[in-house]
Amino acid sequence: MTSSNSATALAHPNIAFIKYWGNRDESLHIPSSSSISMNLADIFTQTQVILDLDLVCDELTLNGAPASQSSQQRVQNFLDQFRKLSGKKEYCRIFSTNNFPTSAGIASSASGFAALTLAAAKVYQLDINPLELSRIARLGSGSASRSIPGGFVQWVAGYDHQSSFAESFAPPDHWNLVDCIAVIGDDEKKVSSLEGHRLANSSPLQSARLESANSRIETCHTAILKKDFATLSDVVELDTNLMVAIMITSRPALFYWQPASLAVVFQVLLWRQNGLPVFYTLDAGASVHVICPQPYSREISSTLRTIPGVIQVIHSGVGGPAHIIEENI
Repeated sequence: MTSSNSATALAHPNIAFIKYWGNRDESLHIPSSSSISMNLADIFTQTQVILDLDLVCDELTLNGAPASQSSQQRVQNFLDQFRKLSGKKEYCRIFSTNNFPTSAGIASSASGFAALTLAAAKVYQLDINPLELSRIARLGSGSASRSIPGGFVQWVAGYDHQSSFAESFAPPDHWNLVDCIAVIGDDEKKVSSLEGHRLANSSPLQSARLESANSRIETCHTAILKKDFATLSDVVELDTNLMVAIMITSRPALFYWQPASLAVVFQVLLWRQNGLPVFYTLDAGASVHVICPQPYSREISSTLRTIPGVIQVIHSGVGGPAHIIEENI
């Protein structure tokens, strides 16, 4: 192996409070509506990119094993833009690891492509500002744009590549919230988020969801800035339920939830009925994200572990931006 530049980046997945589901432009991952998310501090993807003069194509190793052919091709297509921007033709070896289950509804593609974006920009010696990094990460995975900034993030949908980007509107220490992730099954989901986005417009309910999306964005944004937990709970659960309605009315229908997912949701509703500040949300997977203020997180995590079908509970506060942790340029 004849290598030259190398860089390692770390990025956190994010949990969307107001969801991204469906694209206006499939090729550029321009979303049908804006979204809001929170980065997750205690889980991450770490990705090393090594420029190798001997390679004839990019090679991706994911969690210690060679990635599938489709994943290899997806990453190579993504890295082609860095070669085009830099004028360099060399391919890369990529070693990427997650410290959490992959493709289980915990946004592994978001942290994966965010980390890859930073490391690739470094090895190809491109000087790119954070907003442009967000735009580029979006081309790999839409939600990766939200894992470039830190804390509480809004992804402005836009209408073309330049106008669609994510930026932080509150830092990680703004509000001490915790995501108690009830992991339900660690097998890779059968229908990827990428495919799910393509099916969104086949639901007869998608147009109604999009018509009211801006109102939910404004409500969520204000609730976070004011630390209004009750309002945040209401709007996030409403938006989650709307996304699930789109999924199960798509053609073909998508059923990411499992019986244990509903058991967790019902437990959250019971907690709130008894006065506990807590709400649920899900992404494209069976795992349920249970959000609460930090003082309640240990109690909630402990109970979640007793629910049949919950195989693990991941406990995470609010995370920072993607960043380089090692480089040899």
